[in-house]
Amino acid sequence: MERYHQTLYELLGGEDAIRRIVEAFYPKVQAHPLIGPLFPDNILPVMEKQRLFLTQFFGGPMLYSDQYGHPMMRARHLPFEITPERAEAWLSCMREALKEVNVSEELSAAVLARLSGPAHHFVNSPST
Repeated sequence: MERYHQTLYELLGGEDAIRRIVEAFYPKVQAHPLIGPLFPDNILPVMEKQRLFLTQFFGGPMLYSDQYGHPMMRARHLPFEITPERAEAWLSCMREALKEVNVSEELSAAVLARLSGPAHHFVNSPST
């Protein structure tokens, strides 16, 4: 018997949902005093890469890898001072974005659990 398990990408609602999440997320990131300064003024290229990455990370098409190769996300974040507080701030902005686009609490918890490991894996500096 074959079982079918939906991916987070499918459960969230696919391409349109990922786009809405990213569009809700980045204004929160830019406004956050701990992490906003880490991002460029022109946030649009960052948003597009995040959309491609989250699509792939949540089990959708391999858009990021097709365009940019292996994500190597830890290496890409090394130039930035990522503290535990900044990782939590990033997750907090994502939590708010998920709520804003009406993702259920149960699904939001699964998304945040999936993102929490990488967010903390990127920490490369002690607490401030």
